[in-house]
Amino acid sequence: MRFLDLAATSAAISAVSGRKAKIEILADALRRLDPDEIAAGSAYLAGELRQRQTGVGYASLRDRPAPALQPTLTVGQVDAAIAEISVVAGAGSQARRRDLVGALFGAATADEQRLLIGLFSGELRQGAQAGLLADAIAKAAEVPVTAVRRALLLSGDLKQVAVAALTGGAPALDEIHLRVGTPLTPMLAQSAPDVAAALLATGTPATVDVKLDGIRIQVHRSGDEVAVFTRSLDDITARMPEVVARVRELPVREIVLDGEAMTLDESGRPRPFQETSSRAATRGAATAVLVPYFFDLLHLDGTDLLDEPGRVRWAALDDTLPPSLIVGRTSAETEEQAAAAFASALGEGQEGVVVKAPEAPYDVGRRGAAWVKVKPRHTLDLVVLAVEWGHGRRRGWLSNLHLGARDPETGGFVMLGKTFKGLTDELLRWQTERFQQLKVNDNGWVVEVRPEQVVEIAFDGVQTSPRYPGGVALRFARVLRYRDDKPASEADTIEMVKALGRGSEGG
Repeated sequence: MRFLDLAATSAAISAVSGRKAKIEILADALRRLDPDEIAAGSAYLAGELRQRQTGVGYASLRDRPAPALQPTLTVGQVDAAIAEISVVAGAGSQARRRDLVGALFGAATADEQRLLIGLFSGELRQGAQAGLLADAIAKAAEVPVTAVRRALLLSGDLKQVAVAALTGGAPALDEIHLRVGTPLTPMLAQSAPDVAAALLATGTPATVDVKLDGIRIQVHRSGDEVAVFTRSLDDITARMPEVVARVRELPVREIVLDGEAMTLDESGRPRPFQETSSRAATRGAATAVLVPYFFDLLHLDGTDLLDEPGRVRWAALDDTLPPSLIVGRTSAETEEQAAAAFASALGEGQEGVVVKAPEAPYDVGRRGAAWVKVKPRHTLDLVVLAVEWGHGRRRGWLSNLHLGARDPETGGFVMLGKTFKGLTDELLRWQTERFQQLKVNDNGWVVEVRPEQVVEIAFDGVQTSPRYPGGVALRFARVLRYRDDKPASEADTIEMVKALGRGSEGG
């Protein structure tokens, strides 16, 4: 397939707004890929490179040759060129990489160069997120979309799923199972304003877990090999020796656990989330001990438990782990019992509770009604779209945040308002440095940034607002913390914000 045709597909996806139209365009492109081009081509359509690291920075993208007048590149040739760039190392590597990048861009037309810049920079926001591509793969391969989505969630690798579906159909997708050592997209929880609303979603009796103020971890063990992954599937094993040691002590051969890790003070109460997040992000010597707590068991000694009811998985967890490694958990048949569990969790300094339906399977990667989290305040995880330079005491610091909710239909973000409240001097210093790194434009007043940084925002309610494109705005929004453990693709959606607004209107 000509790389120019893939560039045209990317432009066409950006030009249409309807989900169905985007899927048709993507499916047509996927069908035209040669078998050995599917892995790279599907990655490009998702706005990614097949190679995770290339060593190509912004300076290399700025200093590029004039575009070619005629298209000559194929998808396979581009993939081979980027693969060669990604393995350059050693003496003279910088000059060698620059020559290879120059040769690739010199062979690319203007339209192809635009696509390459987007791929290398990670800024190809064309609205073709993983959900759309899963639907397009199913359409192109003529297989059930449910089979594609499950395979994608189990493998965490869209490229692998695309190759399987387009070359082997449904039988090849069925061969994609949970693999110990390969992280899978975690099950997520919806939000509810109180335990009564949560119980309406899950039904009763329900299981009520303490919601820890830590970072989500998924731990895989095979023999003596232990790997720890974040909710975004990043490998942080080297930064969590305490977690590795505790899991290695378990009397099992193979296990996959879902849980959280957090730092505690001398009395056993949780330290602030920023300390846990900082500890997990640091490669150097540990300054605070991380303690793991697990709430689900996904695989045990050769047996997958994903499709088993929660009560079965949790019983196996109780049988396998010591109580000190399991989150606080109670059963509730009434609102009063759930409320008591909620109050107890808050009294222990935790975030709240997660109310769970005990008959539900582990719904990989889904945010369904089987798990519902309850916190003592309204909070949303939003994405920073821009930041304004401060004035007065905050002169020289980036201060006022422009906040956006995710729009799954377009793959973009919808602005909900601004806030500068809740920012300590420490946060102001941190975000000034952070958003300079994400800057795409600065007019001296507003700094536009790549929509990558997630921030947890507390607010008092949602109100209608003709001022913002989503028609809603947050009342008294204030910053709680930055969420370095969560990618922008997991930020809360504009529909969730509107639903909160409708709930407020209903009293």
